[in-house]
Amino acid sequence: MQRVTRESSTMEPRVRAADADRERVVARLRQEVGTGRLTLDEFSDRAAAAYRASTTGQLDVLTRDLPDPAEGRSGAKSRPAYPLAPITVAVLLALTLLAGIIVTLYGFNDSDPMGPMMDHMSR
Repeated sequence: MQRVTRESSTMEPRVRAADADRERVVARLRQEVGTGRLTLDEFSDRAAAAYRASTTGQLDVLTRDLPDPAEGRSGAKSRPAYPLAPITVAVLLALTLLAGIIVTLYGFNDSDPMGPMMDHMSR
């Protein structure tokens, strides 16, 4: 059996839709609700139409006004979720080492935690 893609279903709108095709369209519509492109009412109407659809052409109509998911959400290239994570870890490590060096050089007095540092600063 030939797999129906978005391109082939657009060219052959009379191809019978499978349950998997309907579920794929409804999942896509659900994602677009999350992006704010569809309201809940629009989603409800389109999802009901998807479950009633008997051809892939009828399914294509339901997502025709939405951006192609292969192009990304905003049409721009997607960025990593945490691009600065390695830099952040390096900075935190450096600050921890610096704090350790300061405590080692100047000591730590429980009765006056800032005492040794303040004595050194007043010289």
